[in-house]
Amino acid sequence: MSILSVRCLSQKFCRQAYILANRSILSPTQKLPPTNGTCRPAHDSLYHMGYADCRTVCSASEVLKSSECEKSKPVIDPCKQEKDPCEEFRRIRRETNTVGGSGDGSDGAGGSGGAGGGQGDKDCEEKNRALKLKCLLGALAALLAGGFLAWILSNRSKDGSGKGAGDGDDDEDSETALKRAQITGKVTTPASSESLPKHVPYLIIGGGTAAFSAFRAIKSNDATAKVLMISNEYRKPYMRPPLSKELWYTPNANEDPIKDYRFKQWTGSERSLYFEPDEYFMDPEKLEDSVKGGIAVAQGFAVKKVDAQNRVVTLNDGYQIAYDECLIATGCAPKNLTMFRDAPPSVREKVMVYRTPEDFDRLRRYAKEKRSITIVGNGFIGSELACSLAHFSKQNGGGKVYQVFQEKGNMSKVLPNYLSAWTMKKMEELGVCVIPDASIREAARDESHLKLELNNGMTLLSDIVVVCVGCSPNTALANPSRLEVDRSLGGFVVNAELEARRNLYVAGDASCFYDPLLGRRRVEHHDHSVVSGRLAGENMTGAKKPYQHQSMFWSDLGPEVGYEGIGLVDSSLPTVGVFALPSASERQADNLTESENSSENHRTVETSIGDSEKTSPFECESDEKEEYGKGVIFYLKNDKIVGILLWNLFNRIGLARTIINQNKKYDDLNEVAKLFEIHS
Repeated sequence: MSILSVRCLSQKFCRQAYILANRSILSPTQKLPPTNGTCRPAHDSLYHMGYADCRTVCSASEVLKSSECEKSKPVIDPCKQEKDPCEEFRRIRRETNTVGGSGDGSDGAGGSGGAGGGQGDKDCEEKNRALKLKCLLGALAALLAGGFLAWILSNRSKDGSGKGAGDGDDDEDSETALKRAQITGKVTTPASSESLPKHVPYLIIGGGTAAFSAFRAIKSNDATAKVLMISNEYRKPYMRPPLSKELWYTPNANEDPIKDYRFKQWTGSERSLYFEPDEYFMDPEKLEDSVKGGIAVAQGFAVKKVDAQNRVVTLNDGYQIAYDECLIATGCAPKNLTMFRDAPPSVREKVMVYRTPEDFDRLRRYAKEKRSITIVGNGFIGSELACSLAHFSKQNGGGKVYQVFQEKGNMSKVLPNYLSAWTMKKMEELGVCVIPDASIREAARDESHLKLELNNGMTLLSDIVVVCVGCSPNTALANPSRLEVDRSLGGFVVNAELEARRNLYVAGDASCFYDPLLGRRRVEHHDHSVVSGRLAGENMTGAKKPYQHQSMFWSDLGPEVGYEGIGLVDSSLPTVGVFALPSASERQADNLTESENSSENHRTVETSIGDSEKTSPFECESDEKEEYGKGVIFYLKNDKIVGILLWNLFNRIGLARTIINQNKKYDDLNEVAKLFEIHS
């Protein structure tokens, strides 16, 4: 008999003993203990989720009018109704417990009827108490016996003796469990830090995009380089952008979790989320003896201190590794809201952030189960994820997708006010229930949902809440390592060569670097991680190059809307947008901003400082959907172009980078816009 079988048998026996101990022990005159007003998740059908139905029948425009929606069908709190919603369940339970008892009558008159009823009740009570005591003692004995037997079998398996017919199955189950744990992130690789090298020529702290980009650069300049990557994740290096975009639009098998995370890019080509397959990496134990060098990843380990003077890092368990060159590429961690961090466990288990494949797997399960999902935040991840979930829900007949944020429109910190409002309308057309100018005031838990009270008076019932409100750089190493962190921007302060100390570099989201053109910056984009990681890797091999790259970013709101940006793309700056007009009939003024003018085939929209703070009168009507089909937006500072956003224009980011690097004033930005061929 295997250990697993013994445990299952013990659990089954205990469960049956508990049922026997609680069955038929209540006399007809006794009452069931109170349930404290809670309803079990298995009994959702016993009460009606009124507001969820209201949210379903209301159109996207009506949802924004909270008062009208609530008047049409008010919120019903299932645990605060005048009539107890669980009374039916209690009645059924009472009937079940009283049927088939030892002479118990359903009318409560007594066991034997007539004059013998009182004595019968007392005898019944004594018998029931004795039965209950016997059952509990039996359950305890079974539990102790099962635990003792499991202990004996485990010791025998460790000693390698006494293998029976079921031992092969145990080994197979253990291997399967180990593989499953490795996939879901529960096992370190190697099993102990003692298996890691004591010294490596190149050490990288972090396992993301910047870290892998640095390795490629090191290997290109040092063919026999030995690189050890220490990652607190339990996966090999992977890219993050598809987690909120293409991966949701690619049909996958119903495996959970998805092992290879393959997805189709918008161009139709297919690739994996991982930069390289597992076979590409070496075992950390073999790195020191490798003649040709290579890269090894220590998964599930964290560094707590870097001694830059002695070139030694200390892991959380105290193990030390010496290095010649070291890179910190710890990235950033998603923020959560204080109200959720301080909430009771029952609420916290319904709240998540979004950054890893594990987060994708969890949210995908909710979407496949047709659950109601609320996204908090209007930035890149929040807006992309809301669109992706809405598409996935449509394809799978799923639940409702809400997006709640305090601002007036989507991507309001990046897009000018008129374009932010247009984007919000576009997302509603895609199926997202957008609720702007709102924040979550209070979150409470019923048996299956979170009840979200908004500051505008609305109430949402949601199965899961995904918080997408930005990231904080992972700089926990700074204090113990005596490294400087920028007080306003966050991130490790580095020089032009991305050095924090001699032979110690920082790249990616966690680096705060000096841009000769735009000043000190910290950037959280994929392109910056790739380029800064590559430069750091080159400098680790002796290149000593300064970082002068203007990184770009891109975002996709479904397959129809995509944009790329470079430089300081900040909606608080004055902007000039030039958009192609699809036809001459649509050349009309709509008072979007302070000034605008139309030429023969394009329209120019200008904004000044503070326009993004104002409420736009713009309404996205059906005949205006193509108004902002293609265009280019210039972001100005001291009348110079410091940022450019290409709206539905692609493969032109090199030209935009050149214009920003020229650092000059232009008399007519319409002429500059012609360089981007917005009509092609």
